[in-house]
Amino acid sequence: MAADNEENGTEMQIEPEESAYSLARHKLEHLLNKSMRIRMTDGRTLVGLFLCTDRDCNVILGSAQEFLKSTDSFSQAEPRVLGLAMIPGHHVVSIQVESENLQSGTHGL
Repeated sequence: MAADNEENGTEMQIEPEESAYSLARHKLEHLLNKSMRIRMTDGRTLVGLFLCTDRDCNVILGSAQEFLKSTDSFSQAEPRVLGLAMIPGHHVVSIQVESENLQSGTHGL
């Protein structure tokens, strides 16, 4: 159908699936290089810049720091610098975009 429209010179219509895909892609592109906080199944939290993801929800963070789950609620553990980190999608519990980076607009995951 889309090929027929192109051959006839008429404007191509966007399929609903393509529109949803484009919207999701646009949201992800807007989040590139934003600071994210990712909680993992083992209790660790990684904070870093969102660089990419894939269809399995694996996430790559740049300039990442790891925060261990604290056993003492009063102590703040020193973060461990990881640099470039890949988080497997099946270990992701939650993803938060750091609020100071969202002043220009609000985009949620």
